[in-house]
Amino acid sequence: MWLRRLLGGGNSNDSRVLHLYVACNHCHTPVHVRVDVYNDLTLEYDDREQAVGYVLRKEIMDARCFRLMHAEILFDTTRRETWRTVEGGVFVDESVYNQHIATTQK
Repeated sequence: MWLRRLLGGGNSNDSRVLHLYVACNHCHTPVHVRVDVYNDLTLEYDDREQAVGYVLRKEIMDARCFRLMHAEILFDTTRRETWRTVEGGVFVDESVYNQHIATTQK
């Protein structure tokens, strides 16, 4: 059980996991990224060295045109998402990714 959690298996509804779906602006290929919000985030501090929240900076590459997309997501001190942006792509729904997978596996 612990090995499955370590390698990324297990319950996908776990509150530790954030699933990102991003489509490339150039080729429109969607990509799925799994983020562990307790290990992949960086703690951010203000000028007085007080913790103000967390940030995720992620480089994402699709498997079609291999262009990098740069995502940045901000979280509050309880690891709840407060803001997101992506350069070189757009955030899409899980259904867009699933549809792409279904059509490319035929």
